[in-house]
Amino acid sequence: MLQVVRRKQELGIAQLPQKEIFKIMTLKAIIHEAEEGGFWAEVPALLGCFTQGESLKELEANIHEAIEGWLLAAEPEDLSSGGRILEVAV
Repeated sequence: MLQVVRRKQELGIAQLPQKEIFKIMTLKAIIHEAEEGGFWAEVPALLGCFTQGESLKELEANIHEAIEGWLLAAEPEDLSSGGRILEVAV
């Protein structure tokens, strides 16, 4: 929590309530009807992120789980060549 407060001070937003700042990512998923019944979906922004479900409700829950899993498994590219990571919020 102290790191959050210090970061707020650095950004000049120390007067905000002492809550963590969460970033919300909005992604689009393309939903398809499966030939065998049910649905499947892909998230084009996340290469290889697919899921399926018997109903749209199940599919939506599975999409959230697939995206979380993809993001947790994603690792930064090898930076041994002197590269850098730049985080950009839009």
